[in-house]
Amino acid sequence: MTTKKRICTVIIVLVIVCAVCVGGFFVWKKTGKGGSKSSQKVYVQKVSSLNTVSDFKLSNCSFLGVVEAQESVDVKYDSSKTVDEILVKDGDSVKKGDKLLTYDVEAINLQLEQAKLEVERLQNEITSNKSQIAELEKEKKNADQDAAVSYTTQILSLQSDNAKNEYDIKAKNVEIKKLEASTKNAYVTASIDGTVKNVKTVDKLQQDGGDVIMQITEEGDYRIKGRFNEQNSKDIMQGASVIVKSRLDDSTWKGEITSVDTSPQKNSGDDIYSFGSSDEMSQSSNYAFYVKPESFDGLMLGQHVLIEIDNGQDTSINKTGIWLYSDFICKDGKKNYVWAKDKDGKIEKRYVEIGQKDEENGDCEIKSGLEKGDYIAYPDKSIEEGMTATTNEADVSVPPNDLGTNDNSDGDTEGGDEDIAFDGSGEDGMAIDEDMLASMTDEEIEEYFNKLYGEEENAENADGENADAADADAAFAE
Repeated sequence: MTTKKRICTVIIVLVIVCAVCVGGFFVWKKTGKGGSKSSQKVYVQKVSSLNTVSDFKLSNCSFLGVVEAQESVDVKYDSSKTVDEILVKDGDSVKKGDKLLTYDVEAINLQLEQAKLEVERLQNEITSNKSQIAELEKEKKNADQDAAVSYTTQILSLQSDNAKNEYDIKAKNVEIKKLEASTKNAYVTASIDGTVKNVKTVDKLQQDGGDVIMQITEEGDYRIKGRFNEQNSKDIMQGASVIVKSRLDDSTWKGEITSVDTSPQKNSGDDIYSFGSSDEMSQSSNYAFYVKPESFDGLMLGQHVLIEIDNGQDTSINKTGIWLYSDFICKDGKKNYVWAKDKDGKIEKRYVEIGQKDEENGDCEIKSGLEKGDYIAYPDKSIEEGMTATTNEADVSVPPNDLGTNDNSDGDTEGGDEDIAFDGSGEDGMAIDEDMLASMTDEEIEEYFNKLYGEEENAENADGENADAADADAAFAE
């Protein structure tokens, strides 16, 4: 065999070996070290379940509320008294303790005098009866047996009259105390601050047959009624500061809890607080509380709102759309991405656009790249594109990242198939020079490829390559 033919044979064999090595390298990279990436499963969750935007879901310090009219108090009058003068009219503003109407004191004084005279009469009657009883006792001692029985009957009758008179005196004394109190408080006062409404005259009251002579409505056009249950009652207390949020737009109002009603509230079928269950044992009791906003601008009667306990949270961020905790976001250079499930059920890098950030809560806005119906995985250093997505945690084969972070969070790009391209050069960047190979011996060529592709891989194939070369020589000689 001539030297030229031997060199050609060696080159042909080397080209075949290179092709086999490169093909095997790609297969190894694609399938991983002994297993297929597609068979490894990664746990994914629906974006809507991870979305930190409330969508009116209640947290431990958030409550549903509705705007309603302010509390109204009925002012009743004592029908046993005569109204002397009504001191207010519709639309008047009053403070707690202000006089609303007066009763006729002269009529009360007349009743008082009559009651006192009645007590005096009863006392005189008791004194007279006692004198008669004493006289009858004396006469009874000198009377015969038949007459003694008559005396005894008269004495018992007088004693019974005295007992009744003493009871009547006690009742009259109670009446006298009430009348005396009425003369001192011969007027009705306001029990709350507010505006007087629906004032009626005495004639109108008599026509209607009621006892409500007027109403007082608390100051302000509206109040907000919220509801809580025994599970979150610890968050509700009078005087607590709250933030009222509109469910129509991003409007917010500061406010204060003015009162708490601990009487259980009844749910109706169309009650916004009702959860549709009729099983009393499966429900918790609901209670009402009332909020007075600092301003009523923008509020409408019947408007549904959210009430949050004011813990100093930032209300300047209006969260709508999709917000995710920042831990789910990975970095690829200057780009942001998440590990998402593609249409074929495989894991892919899904690039997303980040908007606002809430540093306090640790979440950020996803402006584009994700929908609420998509599924994403929590970042882990073991996750690679092409793995299978699963919603069953029991099927997961990729272990969780103990650090809870992704290796790419510092901005470095992850190594993958896209980073590898074979262009005829080795890992050290040296090009394969066919003229140089032609001048090498078999041993030198083997050493060269060991350095180029790694001694471990080529050592396994060294014997095979030599055997192939020998076979080629033999074939050429024949």
